[in-house]
Amino acid sequence: MAKENDVVLIYLENQPISFARIEDISPDVKKDWYHVKILMLQLPLQVATWILRDIYIDGQEFTMGGKSVRLEPVVCPKEPDPSGDKQKKPEKPDKGKVISLLDLKKK
Repeated sequence: MAKENDVVLIYLENQPISFARIEDISPDVKKDWYHVKILMLQLPLQVATWILRDIYIDGQEFTMGGKSVRLEPVVCPKEPDPSGDKQKKPEKPDKGKVISLLDLKKK
């Protein structure tokens, strides 16, 4: 199950509409239902609390106002493994010249 501070992508009618961060998950009086406080990561920022079953928090589709909604966890993609291709050596970045902003300001 998703947990607090997880970022999810909200789908409405199978279209991604917004990212959100789960702020709090607290149990409801009904078994397997939870109050899920989410921060919508859009402008303006909005906070909402949805009452969801545990399976909905895990990504199963549900309806809200007659429209299908789904939460999908956002996972940071892994960096490519530089040792995966042994024939190619990773390029070293060129050493750049440091420019002092203070010196530029004096001129």
